[in-house]
Amino acid sequence: MSVPALPFLMRRTALRGAGLSVAAALWSATPRTRASAASAGASAYSLEPAPGTAALLGTGQPHTSVWAYNTRVPGPVLRLRQSEPFRSIVRNGLAEGTTVHWHGIRLPNAMDGVPFLTQKPIAPNGTFTYAFTPPDAGTFWYHPHEHTAAEMGRGMAGALIVEEIEPPAFDRDLLWVLQDWELEPNGSLLPGFDTFMQAAMAGRIGNVVTINGSRRTDVPLRAGERIRLRLVNACLARFMALRFAGHRVVVMALDGQPVTQPFAPAGGRVLIAPAQRVDLLLDTVGDPGSRYQVTDDFYGGRLTYRLTELAYTNQPRLHPRLPAQPPILKPNPVPILDLRAPVRHRLTIVGGMMGGMGGGGSMMGGMGIMADGKPTSTSAIWGIRGPHGMNDGMEPIFTIPVGRTALITLENQTRWWHPMHLHGYSFTVLSRNGVAARYPHLRDTVVLRPNETVTFAFAADNPGNWMFHCHVIEHQATGLMTVIRVA
Repeated sequence: MSVPALPFLMRRTALRGAGLSVAAALWSATPRTRASAASAGASAYSLEPAPGTAALLGTGQPHTSVWAYNTRVPGPVLRLRQSEPFRSIVRNGLAEGTTVHWHGIRLPNAMDGVPFLTQKPIAPNGTFTYAFTPPDAGTFWYHPHEHTAAEMGRGMAGALIVEEIEPPAFDRDLLWVLQDWELEPNGSLLPGFDTFMQAAMAGRIGNVVTINGSRRTDVPLRAGERIRLRLVNACLARFMALRFAGHRVVVMALDGQPVTQPFAPAGGRVLIAPAQRVDLLLDTVGDPGSRYQVTDDFYGGRLTYRLTELAYTNQPRLHPRLPAQPPILKPNPVPILDLRAPVRHRLTIVGGMMGGMGGGGSMMGGMGIMADGKPTSTSAIWGIRGPHGMNDGMEPIFTIPVGRTALITLENQTRWWHPMHLHGYSFTVLSRNGVAARYPHLRDTVVLRPNETVTFAFAADNPGNWMFHCHVIEHQATGLMTVIRVA
């Protein structure tokens, strides 16, 4: 599968070679990182974004200057318990403002981490305390929402795992936080976050891919294991389509929400867009000592690369025989839809290179980029047309009465792919291009292909002004965002 912007991306120095250099690794454990002070409490975490370094190119290779949470890339894995209070004290060690957005969590609006909408940016040397009780178990993540392209692109992202009250039956729980980087051969980050050409096309796509910030090429497995593999796409713009050679993976959850019926991905390709998460069942069916490739062929052709290899140890099988049926994850308490008389709205995505801002607004002709959260019509490359015209900064594009079910039809009139994320909610994807979903599923980030229309619905039970935007971050920063008010 190809993306039109990729030939343009070949301008990059680090992409001049015949192939794509990829770094990959696995943490076999996901340790808890709690605040050490007794006064912080059992469910409190301290986070400090600050400059640091990371060995993205592997042991013995030059280190890369990054921005990181608690000196780690990705940030510490935060493990919470479903329905138990959580608190995080964030101390800003950067020379610019920042926030933390808890992506996918259905939380109070004031804790959502959107600058100029739900809070002021955390000033340098300043602090902010986030507090909420996660209602849903699943795989989530956290990242900044101020100067997002530069801060995320330099490494600021981390996984947030909400554990079930009753743990499901897996032998191991593995996590891959997927990030990509535009690196020079000496390991330094290529400059140029928030450039016009990237923003108008596919966004900033890197030439090095890491799993959990490391560059080991093997994932050690033991034969006869039943593994829950959590995938988090924390890239700025890279879509992925993963193939697990010799293995049949089963989708257990999407964006933290269990699927009603586990299923094998179409064609064996696990599609995961920026910001999305996929929980997979991976049964280790290989023989001791065997090896199998995991490849990403989303962009196709010579841009297909080996992400990592599943490397079986010589240990005897853990279980001689694994169950034929996958475990079923317990549904989360997401409100039930009432589609008898929903509040209906239609939104249209416009703009981008080879497109235009039809129906209002203007496509930017210069090199400037709007500040996060403060788009203006003179700097917009992208736009969202609503019932009353084009989106306008942080002004709500429409209001949904609290307690009603919203039915949103979203049309992509551009030539580009867009992963659209709604803050504060999980929504049910009902149809694509008028064809009803075979298994309607909950997500917080839905992919729209070029010229595709998606219909989704959610029960508007969480009041506030909620950001709705593309998670190709350069698209969001240049106009592909709006606000939906629930009041």
